[in-house]
This record gives sequence, C-alpha cells and structure tokens, in this order.
Amino acid sequence: MAIITNRQFDEERALYHLQDSAVQNCIFAGPADGESALKEARNITVEDCSFSLRYPFWHTADFSVRRCTMDALTRAAIWYAENGTLEDCKLYGIKALRECENIQLTGCDIISPEFGWRSRKLQIDQCSAESEYFLFECRDVSISELKMKGKYSFQYIENMTLENSELDTKDAFWHTKNVTAKNCIIKGEYLGWYSENLTLIDCKISGTQPLCYCKNLVLKNCTMTDCDLSFEYSTVEADIIGTVDSVKNPISGHITADGYGEIILEDAVYQGNCDIKTRTE
Repeated sequence: MAIITNRQFDEERALYHLQDSAVQNCIFAGPADGESALKEARNITVEDCSFSLRYPFWHTADFSVRRCTMDALTRAAIWYAENGTLEDCKLYGIKALRECENIQLTGCDIISPEFGWRSRKLQIDQCSAESEYFLFECRDVSISELKMKGKYSFQYIENMTLENSELDTKDAFWHTKNVTAKNCIIKGEYLGWYSENLTLIDCKISGTQPLCYCKNLVLKNCTMTDCDLSFEYSTVEADIIGTVDSVKNPISGHITADGYGEIILEDAVYQGNCDIKTRTE
C-alpha cells in the first residue's frame, strides 16, 4: 500500500481515484480552494488529516477514515460512498453524509444540519450529534449510545434500532416505519406522529403531545413526564410506569398506567374504543 504523508493539497481533485493507499497527517486546504480531493477513491485509509474544502469523499468505496476533522467549510463531505468506516472523526460541515450505503461511524462528533439523508445500512455507535433533519429517509439503521440534539430527527426512517441513547429533539420519528428504541431518554415535542410499528421499550419520554396518529404503537415499561394530550388518534398497546398528564382520544388498543392527570374522550373526529386502565384495576 502506498503512503502519502505530511503534505498539503488544495487543488481540484487532488487525489482523484486514489487506490490502495494510506493518507496520513495531511491538510486539505489552501488558496486554490479545489473540490473533490478524494473523489472515486478505492481501498484507502485516511488518518489524522484535516479538511477545509468541499466534497472530499464523493463516490468513494472501501475506505477507512480515522481521527480526521472536516470543518464547517467541508460542505457535503461524504456522498454516494459505500463500504466505509469513520472512527473518532469531527464532522462539522453541512450535509456531511448523504446517499451512502454500508457506513459505520464510531466515536464521532457530528455538528451537521441535514446529516445522513437517504442512506442505507448505517451503524452509529458512541457518537454525539447536533443536526436538523438527522437521518431523513434512511433505511436499515442501527444506533447505540448516541447523544443527540436537534430538530425533526429520524423522519421517514424505515427499519431502525436505537439503544442506550439520549435524544433532545423536536418532532422525532415522524412517519417512521419499523423502529424500535430501547433504554433511551427521549425529550421533545410531538414525538412520533404518523409512525407505523414504532416500539419503545424501557424509555423515559417527555414533552407535549407525543405519539399521535400512530399505527401499531407499542410502549413497554416506559415513563412519560410532561406528556399532555398523548396518543390522539393512535392505535396503541402501552404499559406505562407512573402517571400520564393526559390521554386524548386514542383510536384502539390498550393503555395501562399507574394514573392519569386527565382522560379526554370528547370532540373526537374519529370514533375510538381504546381500553384505558389504571394498574390497580
């Protein structure tokens, strides 16, 4: 494997279609302001490098990136790439990952609006993320130990598992299908609207008007804090530890909790027959 080390590149397509090589301790920045430094690269390892130019990893395949920084000027860093790993990287440019397949991120710090759109087969472990529309329209995603802050996260995702994570994100999980979250702290307004087959297990949920217009919603051993007007027009099977502030007009299923601040069954547009019980009944 060829090794490229301790160099600076700023020209257009500086290492275009690089193959079977390692790039180490290099800087991708400079007055030429060239784009697409490693576009169409194959079988490469990139370590301890810094990037401040646009589109460095487009159409790259079979790659490993370790301990690299892609700053706010590194717009749209990784698009249409496949079979890659990113470890201990800082991804700070807008739209840092998009339309990719089979990508694993471990120990990365992500500050990137519109991160990860329409990607497939993502694995995200021990990462932090600040983003809007995080992972929009992704498929086949596995996430563990994520600390997330943002808005409109995980919209239109299909087939995702999420474990041991902390989310502070408004409008999360809208229009999702086949999503399971386990042992997570989920804080945010309007959680999970229009979802299908959303399952929450051992989760701590907080925020106004959660889980409305859901189909086949399941909650197991979850807590709900400051959750008013919950489950409106949802089909739901829920086992809740503690009290729910209010439940409003669920469509069908069963809800069991230790108590309710209020149960609202009036002014419903859609007729419902959900069985709502307290645990002592």
